[in-house]
Amino acid sequence: MRDSAECWLTDMDGVLVREDQALPGAAEFLQRLTDKERPFLVLTNNSIFTPRDLAARLTRTGLTVPESAIWTSALATASFLNDQLPNGAAYCIGEAGLTTALHEVGYTLTDTDPDFVVLGETRTYSFEAITKAVRLIGNGARFIATNPDVTGPSAEGPLPATGSVAAMITKATGREPYFVGKPNPMMFRSALNRIEAHSENTVMVGDRMDTDVVAGIEAGLETILVLSGSTTEADIERYPFRPSRVLPSIAEAIELV
Repeated sequence: MRDSAECWLTDMDGVLVREDQALPGAAEFLQRLTDKERPFLVLTNNSIFTPRDLAARLTRTGLTVPESAIWTSALATASFLNDQLPNGAAYCIGEAGLTTALHEVGYTLTDTDPDFVVLGETRTYSFEAITKAVRLIGNGARFIATNPDVTGPSAEGPLPATGSVAAMITKATGREPYFVGKPNPMMFRSALNRIEAHSENTVMVGDRMDTDVVAGIEAGLETILVLSGSTTEADIERYPFRPSRVLPSIAEAIELV
C-alpha cells in the first residue's frame, strides 16, 4: 500500500452492508473517514435508487452516509452522457435512480428519435419497452447500459439484472451496449472527478475481484479486497491480477485511514 491514502472509494453491498444489516466495523470505518476529513464515496452498480434513497437505506442499518457521498452507476451514466452530448435526448428503461440522474444533467426523456437508448436496472421490465428499445436502436439510437451485472440478489434468490436484458436487446439488434458501471474504470474516474481526487492517493475497497478490484487496478488505484462479501480467499487464485491488500472485513481497514 502507498503511504498517502487521502481519498477512499468503497463498494456498498458486501463491504458496508449485507442483506440490510451493517457489517462489523462499517460504522467505525465511516466515522474514521469523517474524523480524518478524508474525501470518500460509496459506490454501487445499482441504478434503481437515488442517492437519497440509498442514504436512507444505510441510515436504517445504523450507517450515516450523506447522499452527496453516494455514487451510483446511474449517476456515472448521466455524467458520461452529459460529457458525450450535453442536453441530449434518451429513451430510458429504468427506475427513479436513472431517470432522476438524467433529468439533473439536462437530458430529455423521449421515445421519439432519441440520441441514446439507456438501459438500467428495474423490477418491472416490460416486453413493450424492450421492443421499443430494439426498434429505436435499429433506427440509429446509440445503446448505453448502466452496468453489466447479469443477476442481482434477493431474499428469494438471483434476479435477472441489467446485463441479462442487455443481452436480449443485443441479440435482437446485433448492437452491443456501452456499459458505464463497474468493471468499467470509467465509473471510478467519474467518482474521482466528483470528489476532486487523484488516482495516486485513492484507495478502492471492494468484495469482488471481477468488478471492484479489476476496475480499481485499471483506474490506477490502490485496491483492498475484503472477504465479507462474495469472494473467498480461494477465489483470488483464479484471477491473473491481485489486489494491493486482502482483509477479512472493513473493520481491518480502519487503521489504514
